[in-house]
Amino acid sequence: PPPRPSQRMATLEDLHEDVLAEILCHVPGKDLILNCRLVCRLWRELVDRTHIWKEKCIRERAFKRNFHFTTPNDWMKLYFIPLAVNLIKNPSAEEDFRFWSIDESGGDDWKVETLPGGHGQNHPNKILNKYFVTSYQLCRKSQIIDLSTHGLWSSLLDFIQPKIVVSDWYAARHDCGCVYALEVELLSKDRTAICSYKSEEITIPQWSDAKWNQITHVFENYGPGVRYVHFSHEGRDTQFWAGWYGVRVTNSSVTVEL
Repeated sequence: PPPRPSQRMATLEDLHEDVLAEILCHVPGKDLILNCRLVCRLWRELVDRTHIWKEKCIRERAFKRNFHFTTPNDWMKLYFIPLAVNLIKNPSAEEDFRFWSIDESGGDDWKVETLPGGHGQNHPNKILNKYFVTSYQLCRKSQIIDLSTHGLWSSLLDFIQPKIVVSDWYAARHDCGCVYALEVELLSKDRTAICSYKSEEITIPQWSDAKWNQITHVFENYGPGVRYVHFSHEGRDTQFWAGWYGVRVTNSSVTVEL
């Protein structure tokens, strides 16, 4: 039956805050920050507490309950940051050159080969099957990562500024020398460089051990405004041999960390 005029319908204001907190645990994280915090003082205090974000990490990100951080806000950071997820698409040539922009294709152009390749060695990561290889003149390829498509929205990047970790693997053939270089830029909304890293030109001599080498750089405290990551690597051989005797690259990665 319909309520009597003297009766008042129950609303969210009548809920105990523990029950309200449990309901808020099921609200999408971005809505909690952009909408729920603005409802009233109580809702803002609940959203800012550890409980909701810890529960969301456990339920949605599969973290264990005994996983601890030093400050309450760390659970919120952990929820939003795609930890240990490689933001580079097709990092190991499994899809040929899909998602990569070929900026320089000197000599006989880029090529994809299967590990270990001629006069090469297997990669330490046994799961990898392929690599990109350069020719006798400069070969460069790149990829631009839109951080917003990976859940890293502007306020998070501007104020929390999580670490952006860049890594790449490169190797030479045993019978031919090569050169390699890595360049990464953090770009603004209009694609202006805010922060950048450029390695030295690394030369591997002929008759090397042909082992795979890793290069890593960590961006920290890069300031507000970062929206994209521009990843670029390049190389060639040192003997000027026709074919694909230049540096080999694979397992490129861009990850975000606390």
